Amino acid sequence: MGLDVGSTTIKAVILDPDENILFEDYRRHHADITGAMASLLGDAADALPSAKVRATVTGSAGLGTAEALGLTFIQEVIAETAAVQRWNPDADVLLELGGEDAKITYLKPVPEQRMNGSCAGGTGAFIDQMATLLHTDTLGLNDLASRAKTIHPIASRCGVFAKSDLQPLINEGARHEDLAASVLQAVATQCIAGLACGRPIRGKVIFLGGPLHFMPSLRDAFSRVLDGKVDAYIIPDRAQLYVAMGAALTSTSEPVDLAETAKRSRHARTQNGISQSMPPLFRSEEELDEFNQRHSHAKLPRLPLHDARGNLFLGIDAGSTTIKSVLLDESLNIVASHYASNEGDPVSAAVRILADLYDTMPAEATIARTCTTGYGEGLVKAALEAEDGEVETMAHYRAADHLLPGVTAIIDIGGQDMKYLRVVDQIIDSISVNEACSSGCGSFLQTFAAGMDTDIESFASMSLMAQHPVDLGSRCTVFMNSSVKQAQKEGASPADIAAGLSYSVVRNALYKVIKLTDPAQLGNKVVVQGGTFLNNAVLRAFEKLTGREVVRPAEAGLMGAYGAALTAHARFHAGEPTTSEGLRERAELDGFAVETHRDDCTLCQNHCQRTIAAFSDGRVFVSGNRCDRGAEVNNRKMAKLPKSELPNVFEAKYKRLFSYRRLTAKKAFRGDLGLPRALNMYENYPFWFATLSALGYRVMISGRSSHALFEKGMESIASENICYPAKLNNGHVEDLVQRGVTRIFDPCIRFEQVSVADADAHFNCPVVASYPEVIRANVESLRDKNVELISPFLSLADPDKLAERLAEIFSDDGVTVDEARRAIAKGLEEDRAFHDEIRKMGEDALAYMAEHNVPGIVLAGRPYHVDPEIHHGIPEMVNSLGMAVLTEDSVAHLGADLLERPLRVRDQWMFHSRLYQAAAFVGSRPDLELVQLNSFGCGLDAITTDQVREILAARDRIYTTLKIDEVSNLGAARIRMRSLQAASKERASHNRKLVTHPLSDDRVPFTKKMKATHTILVPQLAPYQTSVAEAALRASGYRVEVLKQASRENIDYGLSVVNNDACFPAIVVIGQLVSALKSGKYDLDHTTLLLTQTGGMCRATNYIGLLRKALKDAGFGNIPVIAASLQGVEDNPGFSLTAPLIHRMVQAITIGDLLQKVHLRTRPYAAVPGSADDLMHRWTTIAREHFLNGGHSPTWGRRTSYKAMINGIVDDFEHLELIDGPRKPRVGVLGEILVQFHPDANNHIVETIESEGCEAVLPGLMWFVYNCLSAGDYNYQNFGTDKWSRHVKKAFRALLMQYQKPVTAALRKSTRFEVPTPITELMADAQRIVQLGNQAGEGWYLVGEMVDMIREGVPNIAVVQPFACLPNHVTGRGIFREIRRQFPEANVVSVDYDPGASQVNQLNRIKLMAATARDRNVSEELDAGQAVRPAPDEKIPTSPQTASRPDFNGKPVVELSVHL
Repeated sequence: MGLDVGSTTIKAVILDPDENILFEDYRRHHADITGAMASLLGDAADALPSAKVRATVTGSAGLGTAEALGLTFIQEVIAETAAVQRWNPDADVLLELGGEDAKITYLKPVPEQRMNGSCAGGTGAFIDQMATLLHTDTLGLNDLASRAKTIHPIASRCGVFAKSDLQPLINEGARHEDLAASVLQAVATQCIAGLACGRPIRGKVIFLGGPLHFMPSLRDAFSRVLDGKVDAYIIPDRAQLYVAMGAALTSTSEPVDLAETAKRSRHARTQNGISQSMPPLFRSEEELDEFNQRHSHAKLPRLPLHDARGNLFLGIDAGSTTIKSVLLDESLNIVASHYASNEGDPVSAAVRILADLYDTMPAEATIARTCTTGYGEGLVKAALEAEDGEVETMAHYRAADHLLPGVTAIIDIGGQDMKYLRVVDQIIDSISVNEACSSGCGSFLQTFAAGMDTDIESFASMSLMAQHPVDLGSRCTVFMNSSVKQAQKEGASPADIAAGLSYSVVRNALYKVIKLTDPAQLGNKVVVQGGTFLNNAVLRAFEKLTGREVVRPAEAGLMGAYGAALTAHARFHAGEPTTSEGLRERAELDGFAVETHRDDCTLCQNHCQRTIAAFSDGRVFVSGNRCDRGAEVNNRKMAKLPKSELPNVFEAKYKRLFSYRRLTAKKAFRGDLGLPRALNMYENYPFWFATLSALGYRVMISGRSSHALFEKGMESIASENICYPAKLNNGHVEDLVQRGVTRIFDPCIRFEQVSVADADAHFNCPVVASYPEVIRANVESLRDKNVELISPFLSLADPDKLAERLAEIFSDDGVTVDEARRAIAKGLEEDRAFHDEIRKMGEDALAYMAEHNVPGIVLAGRPYHVDPEIHHGIPEMVNSLGMAVLTEDSVAHLGADLLERPLRVRDQWMFHSRLYQAAAFVGSRPDLELVQLNSFGCGLDAITTDQVREILAARDRIYTTLKIDEVSNLGAARIRMRSLQAASKERASHNRKLVTHPLSDDRVPFTKKMKATHTILVPQLAPYQTSVAEAALRASGYRVEVLKQASRENIDYGLSVVNNDACFPAIVVIGQLVSALKSGKYDLDHTTLLLTQTGGMCRATNYIGLLRKALKDAGFGNIPVIAASLQGVEDNPGFSLTAPLIHRMVQAITIGDLLQKVHLRTRPYAAVPGSADDLMHRWTTIAREHFLNGGHSPTWGRRTSYKAMINGIVDDFEHLELIDGPRKPRVGVLGEILVQFHPDANNHIVETIESEGCEAVLPGLMWFVYNCLSAGDYNYQNFGTDKWSRHVKKAFRALLMQYQKPVTAALRKSTRFEVPTPITELMADAQRIVQLGNQAGEGWYLVGEMVDMIREGVPNIAVVQPFACLPNHVTGRGIFREIRRQFPEANVVSVDYDPGASQVNQLNRIKLMAATARDRNVSEELDAGQAVRPAPDEKIPTSPQTASRPDFNGKPVVELSVHL
């Protein structure tokens, strides 16, 4: 018998010995797994009386069931793969969609699985959500989709955003058939783009899982996306049961009695207690009564409608899913109100409301003025001919301020949006809206209530008195499901879960949208509104988490409409003019109808998808257009007019950028060279065009970006959460290949030209600088069509070095250094001319603004944001609101003297240096506002957005950021822009005096005096190494304390004080440090924090800046911070790296590395459980005593020396008694340094690997230090940097390697332990796959370690990385494909970690890898005590670079070995 317990369903299959099916079942469990299981097994026992079965459980929620029933568990992918190999051995790729997971398993040569990591867009649960939205179920959706005519673009990244793409379409009246097909199309695109991660789907594809089995239309969507690439599709009869069938097929457990198991299952719960629980919402009935009493006061005055007289004012709020209206009289009493679902047709709903009002209103009353607001504002305003429209944020503010004058914060949680308005001195100071994820909106709770088969009211009431609300974290709606399942397995009641969800909604609002660090920021008068707050449980959770009493109006859902009515009242009395002829009469409303159709406006590149609503009286309303030309339906004659009179520097810059005429084929004596129109080309194209043309190349640029171009390159995208601008690069390269270009020049630019003299450095972002490496490893057509990709690492900051490099790269074409110098001079001249023109455009725009008295917006981003496919026409939209649009680089030069330095962050990225200057300039101009464009997944913006906000706040200005990605839904962006416009108008009318604060606080130094008195707190990094290093630092006179554990609470606190887009390690480390200060254990006048700082182009260099901001926000701004780095980025008088300190530290870390090595090697085999741990603790103590007692150890009872300890450690572990048996499969753990070594950051991956019957292998921490010292020669040869320091680095590295010698000698003598590979060999290994220019994060060193492990017999590697870690997009996931190509036996899996990542998911990935490792255990021929020793003179095979020239950079390896 196989039981498959999935996230939403349970499946069971019983086979007889000849593999015939005796019993099968498939049912939804509505989150009550225990109950569903009992009834299912009962049915099976009735069908097969007195049967005995060998049972195996599988599935994403099966582990708990297996434990509870005492049955064996099998990884679902293994069960599924077994079934496919048994019944469909010819299949190549397996596509499976489940309730909340999507999987692609490549079956040949080694099963390799891709599964959604931390976002569940495009899974079964997502399809269910979308079906509900279209008022049908999944089968209905399938039926609708089969009759579709066209497909609309829909975001499938997030169920909630798909809603916000669907909702406007529904509101505009798009056909439900088309919408259904669009949803399924989005699922297929998301699944393939998000999961294939650079490995194309070819051969025979088998479709499995419920959704694909029950929905033929979904299979059609997949075959449309894979059209022409796949040989055949296999659709098995029982696709939904395959996993259960596989479990039954592989089951070898002891037989159990079926009826008896069924009986046991009724009471089986896993015995491990409830995970974490939160305080109950109410401790007693009295508290609840007091709460209800307090909230019954906030009511707005009402009068019955039949008493209304005179002028009345109507406000209509057409929301995303509901429609609300409020009618006020002259004294602002509510005389009528309405709140209902809009059933997807806001116009008819609004017409019904108005007709009802006309029918019931007394004759003495008239509606004097009407104002609409909300999503459907424009459409409803046009339909009813209302006088006014108001952006929803302002409407909400007016209502709240009327209810509670002097309000300081307004939080509004609606169906799928959250808004937070911060109000200072009656002016809106900042507006936050949820952009990228809607976990924690109202629809989130509805989805759950539905999943637990109850409605939202009873869901809310049962949670009020729950005793142990479950702590569910704050995550993606769909993954919250897995937390909920976890809780159910642990026996939590539905009430506890409901209460836990209320807490989660609020935590999302507080930490993700408001980014609250301290409740005081909310001020004293807080109004909460929106339908979600009508739920008392959410309201109570909000009060408990913020520790404030807040005001919730009884009309919480009507506040938008109320604000609109107030607006109408105010404008009527101010006598403001209106364009409308006046509200429609009652007679016009009967039979009033609206017909909508969509078309594409073809006047420009944006191709706006317009929705044209034709009303029954012949008038027309157009929406979806970005500029005014598109507002006319028949717009051929508009094509001659300019888009807008107003300046749009974006458009002008794009035109100027690519306006070059390439050489004719006759003149281009060196042939064609293709350049992709992506990433840095938006900055450097003028330079490269002029330089390469001067060298006699015909420059072929790829076509304009478009969604179709993105889809061309979709299959080769190696990382699903990299930014859209990078994803487009794949499409541009494919485009060049399709145009027949045979040589592509896409250089890796590590350093840009120095454009801001005061900046700390002038790097590029790690992704931009090394993305061509990913292209080389993943774009197959380069190899198939024999296209040469030339992507050397270069620096644009040193023209002389650049000339040498170009002569070297193009030496086969006979380019000489002199020729290159002359060409570069031409390039630089053109580059200067280009930038001067852009600055002139900025100055002209400012002049135009002054002359015509128009406001302007600086849309600040990076150079590639001028690409219309990336900015989606936001500049045109801003123009249509009557504002000029400027780019950040057109005004940055004007802010050079206005920016105060030093900044809090390390200003090391060239494009952002300009951004900060532009922000300073905007701060000085009342007629400008700044809006920052932020690409979804851009890691650097976690650092820059906070800094820009601070620069603007110092000048008391509003900061707005817009997140953009591949989806071009501008609804939210338009609301943000209009709110900003309204808020700045309000501000102007209040004549505030300009307040300015100093921008950055002075750093608190760590002085020599402090050394004696201060405790220095250091965060945990690597447990083996830091415990010894702590003693070494104390021996050098520093009172150091290492914070051992990073608890869940520390990490949650980190989330509240660090930007949530920052990397996970920053959140862990800073959460740990600041929590320690809050704990009350330390004397805050005598405490200092220490953090290491890298100094490279990765975000880690800025952890110090993030830490200082967190300290300031948490009220610890006076605590000194030591930034310890080999590069000496900052100086602290009281802390210096002296020779004795370095000597001790290197010894300590080397001993830690050795302990880690021998302990992990012996622990899985220890004959006496715990003996390896005891030995490790004993030696850690001896090593600490060695440093603290100056070379004497009481524990060991003798004098100690470095060598004696090393020999003692190896000797003791060499003689530790091990079990007899074969060597277990070895699994390497590599990746980002903190996540790799810190057990609390990687969810104890080493223990997980050992519990799966494997042995974990980690490299030493010293190797990371060597890696930092190893690239000096390379940097000098390629970038012209490190001219003198490279010698110092090399000498220092040679010195450090001396400390490793006694360790290597001791390990060589042993028979058990492997000898670590020298760093120089790792450099050679790495260069088979990447260039040494990859120096961000772990860079080339990570690749070298991977290759080395595979060659040393550890083909199973878990690469652990923080979610969206920039360098790992390149040297982690980016090169997996190339690793597998060169080493087909490699079994590599990448595991993402972040505070919200699903643990179940991480476990699944590791378990699958371990299972594959056990199947193919290479080391079985060795017994448990033997070490792997590679043959001494084995030649390192090297792979040919993809059709490129001989590698001229191969010299350093030889030279290095000579030096050694």
